[in-house]
Amino acid sequence: MLREKLRSAQWIAVALAAAGVVILTLGYGSLPWIALVLAISWGSYSLIKKSLNLGALETLSLETLFAFLPNLVFLLIIESNGSAEFGSTWSISILLFGAGAATVIPLLLFNGSTTRLPLSTVGLLQYITPTIMFFIGIYINNEDISTTKVIGFAFIWIALAVLSRDLYRSSRPLDDGIAKAL
Repeated sequence: MLREKLRSAQWIAVALAAAGVVILTLGYGSLPWIALVLAISWGSYSLIKKSLNLGALETLSLETLFAFLPNLVFLLIIESNGSAEFGSTWSISILLFGAGAATVIPLLLFNGSTTRLPLSTVGLLQYITPTIMFFIGIYINNEDISTTKVIGFAFIWIALAVLSRDLYRSSRPLDDGIAKAL
């Protein structure tokens, strides 16, 4: 869609990741609709951000403009019902106010990076959070993990390693000794 051509290593990474998703889906026993909807919606969000070709502040302003009217209507409704209490103390109100900055700052950084990086790189970086959550689930929360999940995730992580290597090699000059060693 963005005329970004995939190199052969990137196609291999896509095939490995697709195999991992198929293995995880078979192990789950049914189509994981929620995961697919989240992946498609976040991918679409990134695609729209990238194709707008605007700065970080401009795209965030557009998002805020689209969300403003429905949120205003909601706030007016709960205010008219008398249920618009956001906290009984100043400390809770300050925390709620700070939640705005905690939301806006990462969105501004994401918007800025989306316009500067290839979408394949942005996609690769999106795996950091789920990988951290995976390790928290296993090593901190002691969640059980089946062999099918281990195999499926292994395919996906190998795909990420292939993609990372390809992105690294393509960002270095050909005569770079480190890139040649890889």
